[in-house]
Amino acid sequence: MDSPHWKCHLPSNGTASPIQVVRDPLGKPHLLLGGHRGPAISFSEGGGAVWAALCWDESDIGLDVAETSEFHGDYPIRRVFNAQELQHVVRLTGGDLEKASALLWSIKEAIVKALGCGFHLVEPRDIDVRPSVKGDGEYTFPVCLSRKALERLPMGADRSMWVRALPQVKMWLSIAFLNGQRH
Repeated sequence: MDSPHWKCHLPSNGTASPIQVVRDPLGKPHLLLGGHRGPAISFSEGGGAVWAALCWDESDIGLDVAETSEFHGDYPIRRVFNAQELQHVVRLTGGDLEKASALLWSIKEAIVKALGCGFHLVEPRDIDVRPSVKGDGEYTFPVCLSRKALERLPMGADRSMWVRALPQVKMWLSIAFLNGQRH
């Protein structure tokens, strides 16, 4: 409530306003404080926990957790991932295809959550994950839209999209920032 984005909506008498989680017509959640739109919020479930991310600036945010066990066997890798992005993340994960697939899926899912559209408007292969910038045990990936995703979401061409991916035990946690700074 100390955020400058919400301070102007606080009652002058100091009483607390209710905070609500609501969603837009496509299901993207956001917060309301006393009826005023608050920061972007995103949720994911994985590894026996519910994860949440909150963004205080004007950015949109998306969060996803993907477990490596989801990507063994007959998973349709070629229908979901582009060859170049898959090769890059397979190298990052030491040749582990399941770990690489979980990483890529969590990145793509985080982006569609931040866009607020889901995969019913965007095909996974129309989200291009570019080579990463490595940090201390985590990665930052620039991401862009291509083909039909750009036709359906032309505003995606003008937005800076970054995903921070953090390895967890047998899963990846990815947080997407749209129009946000890399932080």
